[in-house]
Amino acid sequence: MLVSNSPPNREQKLFALGVVAVLLGAMLLVAPFARNRLEGSEPMVLAYTAAVFTTEMITAALLLSLFAVQRSPAILVLAIAYLYSGFMAVPWALSFPTVVASLGLAEAGQQTTASIAAMRRIGCPLFLLAYAMLRRSGEVPAGRMVPAMIVGSVAAVAVVVAGVTWTILGNQDLLPVFVDEGRRITHVWMYVPIVALALYAVLIVLLGLFGRSVLDLCLLVVICALTIDLVLLSFVSAGLQFSVGWWAGRLYSLAAASVVLIVLLAEAASLSARLARSAAAERRAHEDRMVTLQAFSAAVAHEINQPLASMVTNADAGLRWLARERPDVEEARAALTRIARDGHRAGKVVEGIRTTFSKRDEDRGQLNINQLIRDVLDCYRDECRAAHVVMQTELDPDLPLVSGNRVQIEQIIANLVTNAIDAMRTVTDGERVLRVTSTAMSAGEVVVSVADSGIGLPPAHADRLFQPFFTTKPNGLGVGLTVSRLILEAHGGRLWASDNAPAGAIFHFALPCAARPAPFAEERAR
Repeated sequence: MLVSNSPPNREQKLFALGVVAVLLGAMLLVAPFARNRLEGSEPMVLAYTAAVFTTEMITAALLLSLFAVQRSPAILVLAIAYLYSGFMAVPWALSFPTVVASLGLAEAGQQTTASIAAMRRIGCPLFLLAYAMLRRSGEVPAGRMVPAMIVGSVAAVAVVVAGVTWTILGNQDLLPVFVDEGRRITHVWMYVPIVALALYAVLIVLLGLFGRSVLDLCLLVVICALTIDLVLLSFVSAGLQFSVGWWAGRLYSLAAASVVLIVLLAEAASLSARLARSAAAERRAHEDRMVTLQAFSAAVAHEINQPLASMVTNADAGLRWLARERPDVEEARAALTRIARDGHRAGKVVEGIRTTFSKRDEDRGQLNINQLIRDVLDCYRDECRAAHVVMQTELDPDLPLVSGNRVQIEQIIANLVTNAIDAMRTVTDGERVLRVTSTAMSAGEVVVSVADSGIGLPPAHADRLFQPFFTTKPNGLGVGLTVSRLILEAHGGRLWASDNAPAGAIFHFALPCAARPAPFAEERAR
């Protein structure tokens, strides 16, 4: 959305109306003093011309840049209007007798300045009228044609202005008598403001009734400023050069030249800000994608590592049973059975993680949490023996079923059990106890708690436990709790932690109950 095709909002319309009201109010303040001559102000003509020329050249350059993007012939014609006005201001200023004398140039005829001004006054609204008529035209085809049109337009305007100036300077005797011997405007000059004002009126109707862009609204303000300029010059100040009214008209002309420039510069700043915000948002999105990819990769590595570690533990146990003088085949068979089960579980972990992130529900069913707890703890019995950890359970025999993905819920329990065992490995002055409980809550939830008697939760990091990649383990990845929380949230559950008394930590997770209760009751502890 550019100023040339975006519609103005209510605030912009009110602001434009306020600017026009200020311009009218300033004209009323100047009107009583309009014919007072400002002595010694002639040298300011060059400064005024330099300001107008610079402003209109910058505006034309921005409009040509806009044409290169939008490729609208109307925008090109509008740029030509500003080029024409800016170029014509140069011979107009240099034709003043006082300026010519100060620069040491040959003095032009008496009608030269007025004739150049007349060509500028009539030419600009004609170009603006062409812009208004071409606004509905299509775009110029992209390609080499666009740069050629830009260069050709600049060159053509420069040639036209040079030709008009040369014609006026070379045909002094044929010029209309716009000013008399006292350098006052004649009745012939009055045709110029009348024609210009008629063109301005047509433009106000076309842009006011049919204008649909912010640029059209800006041009309405420009036309209003040029109209006030022309009224001050030709009617209020009676054409007296260097009078208060004449200089006030010059200020209105400079303001008219600056309106579109200010809007285009504001749009350029806005586009730059939007581009910077877009680039920053894209960079953040890229970083988020990278973090997500890293988290996913780390989650896969973390979750695969648990069944692999269990498989290694069971394999070592099986080897020890077989290495005895009298091999215990049954214990070795049990270890191999657990290895096979862990192998299958490792294959399902990847599918479980993928299901979590894709938020699919087809693999969910009604689960007995107590049975899942027992299955997971069976896998960790040898690891608990090796770490000298006492395993205790307190499972509610009347626990209702929950709805969920079996592999994912087992994964959560395994994460919490692994963390509890790791937290107790450094405990030397006390019993190492792993306690798992399950409870049915009145809120329709099943709560599972995994407590340890380890080092406890570090107070400085309590609020970061569930952040990705945060870990207190020397070789940890910091994704287990994050993945567990994601899984539980996908199941409509929650995960939190609390301190255990007298030492250690407790991790709790809750899952909503399924529709029907469990049809069996089992012993309270194992």
